[in-house]
Amino acid sequence: MKQKLVAGNWKMNGSLAANEALVQGIAQGLNAALAGQQAQVAVCVPAAYLSQVQQLTQGSAIELGAQDLSSYEQGAYTGEISAAMLQDFAVRFAIVGHSERRQYHAESDELVAVKAQRALSAGITPIVCVGETLAEREAGQTEAVVKRQLAAVIHTNGHCISEIVVAYEPVWAIGTGLTATPEQAQAVHAVLRAQLQAATSHADRVQILYGGSMNAANAAQLLSQPDIDGGLIGGAALKPADFLTIIAAAAR
Repeated sequence: MKQKLVAGNWKMNGSLAANEALVQGIAQGLNAALAGQQAQVAVCVPAAYLSQVQQLTQGSAIELGAQDLSSYEQGAYTGEISAAMLQDFAVRFAIVGHSERRQYHAESDELVAVKAQRALSAGITPIVCVGETLAEREAGQTEAVVKRQLAAVIHTNGHCISEIVVAYEPVWAIGTGLTATPEQAQAVHAVLRAQLQAATSHADRVQILYGGSMNAANAAQLLSQPDIDGGLIGGAALKPADFLTIIAAAAR
């Protein structure tokens, strides 16, 4: 049975002092949260803090993640960060296609697919985000939207698709305090699992995370669903006690 993955997305939050306190708080409570069980734990941090957090997590079970990467390998792309640069910091995961990138930076399905490809080629596991808006859900388009978004990544990455992580993040539930019910989340995860099964014989090794306001109070219920393999955690990832509670639920 594959381990569940709990990945914290710090978004544009942090400072040198706050990061140190947060990572130390997580590291100190990690063994107790796992209680002899297994779960993967990662923190996806702003690029400016990769070096600091690499040092802070060294020797711990906390893996390092980035929040984005460039679709280009190198060159005259001011402000961009390449997969090779992330390699220098031993980055294990990179979020691609987060709804905030799709919304605020107009990232297309095709661009997200290329970013996933760049990550994979550098030995970095992309956490590919898919999800629908409230309007799309109310119009009954949830399944069509997430399948379209994932299809682009499958088309571009072919047989490597079993090496990705998928995160279902209903846009209407991100940072709003609203959360899909466990049944609603499971229904979409099952659709994504079936789509992966049609694309690869190794679909069962792909972790599909839930990323819509998972918190300490609802994590256990969400993580008990058969196709929810972990969480992409926003606000709760900035609070050691809450993050550790989610990790404990994932390890059970």
